[in-house]
Amino acid sequence: MAKPIALVVDDEPDIRELLGITLERMDIDVCACADITAAKEQLTRRAFQLCLTDMRLPDGDGIDLVEWMQLRGITTPVAVITAHGNVESAVRALKAGAFDFISKPVDIKVLRKLVGSALKVPHNGTAGGKARLLGDSPALEQLRATIAKVARSQAPVHITGESGTGKELVARMIHEQGARAEAPFVPVNCGAIPGELMESEFFGHRKGSFTGAVSDKDGLFQSAEGGTLFMDEIADLPLPMQVKLLRVIQEKTLRPVGQTTELPVDVRILSATHKDLRALVASGHFREDLYYRINVIELRVPPLRERGDDILLLARHILARLAAGMGLPPPELSAGARARLASYHFPGNVRELENILERAIALSGDEIAAEDIHAGAPSGAIPGGIAAEAAPTATTPRLGDRLELVERETIVKALEENRYNKTVTAKKLGLTLRALRYRMQKLGID
Repeated sequence: MAKPIALVVDDEPDIRELLGITLERMDIDVCACADITAAKEQLTRRAFQLCLTDMRLPDGDGIDLVEWMQLRGITTPVAVITAHGNVESAVRALKAGAFDFISKPVDIKVLRKLVGSALKVPHNGTAGGKARLLGDSPALEQLRATIAKVARSQAPVHITGESGTGKELVARMIHEQGARAEAPFVPVNCGAIPGELMESEFFGHRKGSFTGAVSDKDGLFQSAEGGTLFMDEIADLPLPMQVKLLRVIQEKTLRPVGQTTELPVDVRILSATHKDLRALVASGHFREDLYYRINVIELRVPPLRERGDDILLLARHILARLAAGMGLPPPELSAGARARLASYHFPGNVRELENILERAIALSGDEIAAEDIHAGAPSGAIPGGIAAEAAPTATTPRLGDRLELVERETIVKALEENRYNKTVTAKKLGLTLRALRYRMQKLGID
């Protein structure tokens, strides 16, 4: 197997030599040049597996080279070397399409990690992973193409979209199609962590650092080391925590609670929220500097109502999964049921579609009729549940069955909103943890 080859672009001979020695020790061949003109000539002549370029060069800057490569479809991962603390340059490089950045003076350990990740970037057309977005609509095809593109980078991605659109699924796809696919993917709901525990949960703590800290504990960042940390509902972070997060992203180091020294951290940050972060920045509830740091690339997940025939494709897939879980053949959707689903605007998106079909399959037989589709509960209905005066069905369910269905859906919804944290869910529902577990077992909730 041929050795990978890297292109090093820097006008300082000492830096070229340092980078060259480091790469050769990693069994990587090196081609070095001193300016953008020479780099372009090399890139048109041969394929490289990695490019390291300084920001300031005699005939332009590293971002010019990144943009030139993007325009010509050259997919070699490019890392830009920036001045220490120059966050603006780093963000510009990532927005232009750079794989990552590294600050001067170059830390050899950090460089080795960066190079290792760059060499794992999949080639075009080889994106893998188990996570999948179902659908053939133009909106979804565009989303898939964007996911494939941003997966080749290490840039922070902020995923926007209404509740229930599948933002975590999109984050998981970015992770699985990128260089970090073999490392951990750690999702966290920022709104589900109590403020007083937030720093310890994210950064870890040392034994004795506070009451109850009976042993050392790694935080979410350490759990995601080498991989991806997905911060859902990032808008819910309190301002003091926003300051600490910004520092970790910029410095790529963290300090566990109770420890005096910094620890290096190698984690890609993906974030999401259904809230308007720009409005929160304007109102002073979200730091502007953190907003620009996490929002290097913004990715919008389209609502279900913009996905056309995907609604019925998803419906059939969900019904098949639900029926399989019950050991039954999937029911058919009548023409009326299909029309009702196709015409509904789904404010709760895919999550609402799943809830609607879960109710329908419980209340119907071999075929789901239009009256089994309880979409858009009228005023006075239990939120997320069945309308108080639902249309009559061929077989009217017993009151006990209906109440259990509503209770089950309420618990499932609360669990989803709290990322299946049973302690937080029980508190939100006004139950003890033991009572919640009992109800989940009785209602068959996994």
